[in-house]
Amino acid sequence: MHYKIHYENPQTRFVSLEFSVEKEYFNESGILLFQLPDWRPGRYELGNFAKNIQRWQAFNEKGETLSFEKTGKATWEVKTKDAEAVTIKYKYYAALLDAGNCWIDERQLYVNPVHCCLFIPGLENVPCSLELELPHHFKVATSLSRVFPNNAKQSNRTAKGELFFAADFHELVDSPFIASSSLKHNHYEVGGTKFHLWFQGECKPEWERIIPDFDAFTRKQMEVMGGFPVEEYHFLFQIVTNHFYHGVEHLKSTVIVLGPSYDLMKPVLYPELLGISSHELYHSWNIKAIRPAEMQPYNYSKENFSKMGYVAEGITTYYGDLFLRRSGAFSTYEMMKELTRHLQKHLDNYGRFNLSVAASSWDTWLDGYVEGIPHRKVSIYTEGALCAFMLDILIRKQTKNTRSIDDVMREMYNRFGKTGIGYTENDYQDVLESISGIDLTWFFEKYYNGVTDYEPLLAECLEYIGYKIIKIRSRMYFENRFGFKVKADANGSVRITTVAPGSLSEAAGLSKDDLITGINGIKLEHNLKEWTKYFQEEAIELDIYSQNKFRQVMLTPTDTERYYELVNLQPIENVDVEQKNNLSAWTN
Repeated sequence: MHYKIHYENPQTRFVSLEFSVEKEYFNESGILLFQLPDWRPGRYELGNFAKNIQRWQAFNEKGETLSFEKTGKATWEVKTKDAEAVTIKYKYYAALLDAGNCWIDERQLYVNPVHCCLFIPGLENVPCSLELELPHHFKVATSLSRVFPNNAKQSNRTAKGELFFAADFHELVDSPFIASSSLKHNHYEVGGTKFHLWFQGECKPEWERIIPDFDAFTRKQMEVMGGFPVEEYHFLFQIVTNHFYHGVEHLKSTVIVLGPSYDLMKPVLYPELLGISSHELYHSWNIKAIRPAEMQPYNYSKENFSKMGYVAEGITTYYGDLFLRRSGAFSTYEMMKELTRHLQKHLDNYGRFNLSVAASSWDTWLDGYVEGIPHRKVSIYTEGALCAFMLDILIRKQTKNTRSIDDVMREMYNRFGKTGIGYTENDYQDVLESISGIDLTWFFEKYYNGVTDYEPLLAECLEYIGYKIIKIRSRMYFENRFGFKVKADANGSVRITTVAPGSLSEAAGLSKDDLITGINGIKLEHNLKEWTKYFQEEAIELDIYSQNKFRQVMLTPTDTERYYELVNLQPIENVDVEQKNNLSAWTN
């Protein structure tokens, strides 16, 4: 399978692609089915990438056109006739610069092949070559090999551009690349594995700081998991000038987009650089190697429904921060700050009473990663991380700190990751129980597959390491006393983003997306916080604009109503020696 990517005018944002297939892969029907993936691994929702395709055409080896018919939203049937080879030519609109999409401008070509590379169903395991026609001064950052694979049949094709190879379609589409003349590069080695650091965009990476920190958390992850799944790994960083935070995992690489550029090495953004990098690196084990049975192998033509997002993303989220603490890049304070952030998100989301984290994992295919309708679901990242913490502490408590979730994930890697066997929820529970020595059916029923309140068990687990949950009033009077949250609009008004169920605001008729334009007859100018504090303990009248209509809503505070409290994790006073030892065992 041969692919070719080139372009003429980068400002149009169109990239030209060619996909060539020789006769030996034709079937007897004389019709060849081509498909574009419907989704990309790492984001468990349908992507509809075919909407970005322009001018799809089919040719034989002589350049003569072949007739074809589009049979689905991302499938085409080509009549091969007497052709010795078929080449599909089309353009792809590469106009979104984030960690999972494609982008082209005069400075770079950035491609996630899963978005734009066709495949023939049933032939995903055939070796692939990728030819890139680029400006002569461009370098290419990618995990793809420049060495012809041993299992591939050498083609007689003459390449004009630089050639890369993949063992199969799965590797090809799991190998994003950045081509640019301005790439900044460095590397480090741990345990015989070479780790590349590629930075694209306006940035000034301080290598003397970055490399030791990356080396430290990489080394700690490899110590716990026992080796690394691949021989070489690439961090591909897109550093942008605006505020941005996004990462996507791949088996041999990750793409991470961060910004703004001027904050990259400052305390405001550098911890985020470390955190997301640690998170994405751990995905090399957890989801790229240790993979749910429903995704082994990936099926690119439809949803790959799975309940196991709480393992794939939840444990990875928990570990991303914990490994930074263990490596010394984070202090215990910073680690607890991240755990506090997860707990705050959990408590602010009333969807925790309506849909379990396992069911929410299944439903990422339904409404993706957006909030969706109010209070419907939870996050596989947030609730998954909190469950991972609770299980880690339960195991440590049961085994007097001789075993932990480290042992669980190492066993998962040995049993499933190294063998390529997909795991089920029962498999995961079996490993947990074999490591901990306790029946955890209750945990799965209550916390993974149920909507039981996390807080009592979280408090018990935190006490084990000498911490407690502290709650204080929200700094926003309208959140604390009336039960709604807002987001500012450019014109000075504020839009309601969520309303607490059973709150005064809900009873008064406020709804998500209502626009608050005034308070007590005063026009708002980005100052709802100040005016509600000014009128605190008084009844207030809000001017609401919704559905092209204006109305007034009266809110009267009470002495008992409290919503959206702020949480903090603080050390327990007079913590005992055992708790100190437990904390040390957890963080080291």
